[in-house]
Amino acid sequence: MAANISRGGGTHLAEINVTPLVDVMLVLLIIFMVTAPLLEQHRSQVNVDLPAVAAAPSTAAEDAVVITVDINQDLFVNDRPVLLSELGVKLATLFKSRARKEIFLRADRAVPYGIVVKTMAVVRKAGITRLNMVTDALERRGGKSRRRRRGR
Repeated sequence: MAANISRGGGTHLAEINVTPLVDVMLVLLIIFMVTAPLLEQHRSQVNVDLPAVAAAPSTAAEDAVVITVDINQDLFVNDRPVLLSELGVKLATLFKSRARKEIFLRADRAVPYGIVVKTMAVVRKAGITRLNMVTDALERRGGKSRRRRRGR
């Protein structure tokens, strides 16, 4: 033990071994360094190539409803597949008890404009008053999109 206690009323010496504390802190630091980029990624599990625009990033609430149209023109509501014919009923059910009727629409850049417009029409018909288009920031894609243009 690292304590030296003398009976003669002299000094007390107590040392704390900080090596285990440093080891634990380094392990925690590594765990946070690995998990932080994973948490930063978008919550959606449906991969889409969003169009890049110069706009300020928007924030969505945790319980936000996100409609995704992937490259195969499949629809997803909060990462769950749904048919276009069933979308209106699904949205009416989701927004029955919500005061703020707001949707975020993510569409792959290769999806024809007509499909996106049809989806938007169903959303409007379901009584959704706010429709937000999700895009990718130019700054985040900057290097990748510039290389494509130069290569052509």
